[in-house]
Amino acid sequence: MRFLSFSARGQRGLAYKTQTTWLGLMEDAARWPGDLDDIVRSGDYVAAAEALKTGKPIDLEQVTCELPFRRAGKVLCVGLNYADHASESNMVLPEFPTVFVRFNSNLVSHNADLVQPKVSAMFDYEGELVAVIGKAGRAIPIDSALDHVAGYTIFNDGSIRDYQLRTTQWTIGKNFDNTGSMGPEFVTSDEVPAGAKGLRLQTRLNGEVLQDANTDLLVFSIADLVSKLSIGMTLEPGDLIVSGTPSGVGFARDPKILMRPGDVCEVEIEKIGLLRNAVVAEA
Repeated sequence: MRFLSFSARGQRGLAYKTQTTWLGLMEDAARWPGDLDDIVRSGDYVAAAEALKTGKPIDLEQVTCELPFRRAGKVLCVGLNYADHASESNMVLPEFPTVFVRFNSNLVSHNADLVQPKVSAMFDYEGELVAVIGKAGRAIPIDSALDHVAGYTIFNDGSIRDYQLRTTQWTIGKNFDNTGSMGPEFVTSDEVPAGAKGLRLQTRLNGEVLQDANTDLLVFSIADLVSKLSIGMTLEPGDLIVSGTPSGVGFARDPKILMRPGDVCEVEIEKIGLLRNAVVAEA
């Protein structure tokens, strides 16, 4: 199943993808199933899809795409999870997932603007796969870890490199307002191979392919990440695991290729969709 959050005429909406079109309801409809945060927490995707099938066709060109998730309790980002990216970053491949946090509040949706802050010209792209937790658990065994994953979406972990690398903790450089993006589609796990393995990931800047990899190359697989990250914390429905970026980031290139106002950055993951954002300067 595929869902997409949108807004139109000042109201929230949610759409479901049929074989031929998107069908959706607005939040004031009698059969409104709630937003994706609600649906993932309830786990009732079938009922949500059946309700949305009663809605009207949605022309995605005539509505505004919104973040699929606005109330994630945890946005857990994994660094150095592709060997080639660790190498290009001149960092040692970790023996345990390198984790930092982002906050849902500084993310923007598909087609919204990413904002280069005034204080830095080192605004970099990072295309990533997101696993969405659908079932709570702690100390989850790896052989049942994928039972806790509801589905997947796409992420651009826009990074302010000079601030990221000022300290050993990356939180500031990863959390400037409006520097990361997510969406547009939420795709349930049954739509992709187990653990979202074998999917091609590309990041393009102004049409030029700068990252081109496969999720088979993850150092820690989705199942491994769910298991290891749940060792000490309970993963809750709606939590997001942003699984890491492959090689090709702009900061590691010679010469560097960084995002600038006027650029358009696209992250595309096979079977999941396409996330596109323009870049603007901070007002």
